[in-house]
Amino acid sequence: MIKVQKLTKIYDMGKVKVKALDGVSFNVVNGDILAIMGKSGSGKSTLLRQMGLLDLPTTGRIFLGRYEVTKLAESARAGLRLKYLGYVFQEYALLGELTAHQNVYLPGMMLDNKGCDYKKRAIELLKLVGLGKRVHHYPKQLSGGEKQRVAIARALINSPKVLLADEPCANLDTISSGIVMETLVRLNQDMKVTIIFVSHDPGDRQYARYVMTLGDGKIIAQDGGPA
Repeated sequence: MIKVQKLTKIYDMGKVKVKALDGVSFNVVNGDILAIMGKSGSGKSTLLRQMGLLDLPTTGRIFLGRYEVTKLAESARAGLRLKYLGYVFQEYALLGELTAHQNVYLPGMMLDNKGCDYKKRAIELLKLVGLGKRVHHYPKQLSGGEKQRVAIARALINSPKVLLADEPCANLDTISSGIVMETLVRLNQDMKVTIIFVSHDPGDRQYARYVMTLGDGKIIAQDGGPA
């Protein structure tokens, strides 16, 4: 389970201090699909960065399983990110000079786990997200939806327990968005990976079992989730 307790994030903008998160608390159970909704500037992406161990809160605590990650040194946080978390960015973040296959298996090689054939696993993951015929294509040869599915496959290469996606469909058309979101749901069902995604599109609520809405850095509504 992921536990977030009284999380606050304040950005110092010189003479102005911006409170991006204001005392946010909630739990996410293993295997759930959480949608973090809200308007632009509500604190959605800031919260996801905290949960993805990409940033530290000003105050508050985050537990990832038995680890209180807000107290760990950066080296330990980096290790947890690589081993337990997968992250999908809005802008794909693929390397243009690498094929889809190479983009997917590259992060796996960073773990130096000689018992795992990451090149083989990358092909299996690309097939899983419906890109079995695009394995050797470069990003410039792929559509936006296909690029995002490559990014999802890459995020799964280390078999993470939690997959975080920051506005994964913001740059996609309606059809591509549906394919990407349905892919996330299928991965949740087939691989039992916990999915946490950020979206400003009300239509994406249908893909989540737990919907949390932010406004001005606070939780203003919740639908579903742990009792």
